[in-house]
Amino acid sequence: MKFCRSANNSLSDYKTYQLTRLSSFIFHYLYFTTNTKPTFHFPLALQKSSTVNPVNIPNASNWPNSRKTPFPQEEQLPIEKVLTPDCNTIESLANFLNIPKEKTAKALMFTRISDNQFIFVVVRGDMTLSEAKLKHAAGEVRMATADEITNAGAAAGYASPIGLNAERALIVVDDLVTQSPNLAAGANETGYHLLNTNSGRDYTPAIVANLIQAKAGDECANCGNPLSAFSALVLATRFEFNYENILLALAETHHDDKGLTFPKSAAPFDVYLMHLTCKQLDTRAKAKELYNDLQNSGFTVLFDDRDERAGVKFNDADLIGCPVRITVGEKALQNGMVELKPRKEKDNQSVLLEDLISHLKKILE
Repeated sequence: MKFCRSANNSLSDYKTYQLTRLSSFIFHYLYFTTNTKPTFHFPLALQKSSTVNPVNIPNASNWPNSRKTPFPQEEQLPIEKVLTPDCNTIESLANFLNIPKEKTAKALMFTRISDNQFIFVVVRGDMTLSEAKLKHAAGEVRMATADEITNAGAAAGYASPIGLNAERALIVVDDLVTQSPNLAAGANETGYHLLNTNSGRDYTPAIVANLIQAKAGDECANCGNPLSAFSALVLATRFEFNYENILLALAETHHDDKGLTFPKSAAPFDVYLMHLTCKQLDTRAKAKELYNDLQNSGFTVLFDDRDERAGVKFNDADLIGCPVRITVGEKALQNGMVELKPRKEKDNQSVLLEDLISHLKKILE
């Protein structure tokens, strides 16, 4: 196959030019977040098996936050160490102590990739950490290893920030934890927990930030309306286009049972040009001549010059999805014509060669 590009441009330059043309299309399919940092998304058709909460999407710190409701203020009670055998999860701890999960502190431990800093994260037991928000607050992280947890003075399943070496552990706390008094947390000793722990009194966070993953049904922190969860592709951020996702969004929006149906503003080529191998006329030579004429008239052309059966070429043309297919066949050519078929229309049009350029401009304008 061949494509139209000037002799002075490389293939990569041509691809970049074509992809840049998509920018005029993108903004018809935006989901713009309410945060001041622009991140553009394409909402996909909702499917229960693939629905993704918006805060799970990369750059999720740009998404609206859910409204958090702290407990009513209460007097801070003395800390108390209690035996909690086989309570190494929030669920088992809450059941054993007969308290709601909201009254527990969940510990999550990571290591920052850039400098191997141990990161100890605290969120309320009923909440889920957004790793995207953690990245925004503390940098790129990975899960801490067992040795790293032990070296920091914590105990997996029974961990808390209380008593950790401040030089070894960076304590990062969700802002709701600072407003939630008397939480049950680990004692950094297997089989034991601490009651009535309080951020600020019992430990000092290095970072306090919104770290919670919003979920469907939560109140929006900006307007109070329920948040919705949906599958989405990140199309563009403040700094760059995500061309792979743009193409996926195009395919999701413009397709039928035969293939892609790209509009001119998004299609990499205006025309899919093909010839049908014949016995009497040299349709390939005429198609090549037409290919040059179309280029000179400003159209981008994908020229299918393969010696393949007509059915194979027609199927490939529909699959690729250029806005217009032009077929150079013997019967039409004997009458000074070619067949033209807009991708979204059912029937072919027979067009005189001398009228082809003007007719094509009308279709693609």
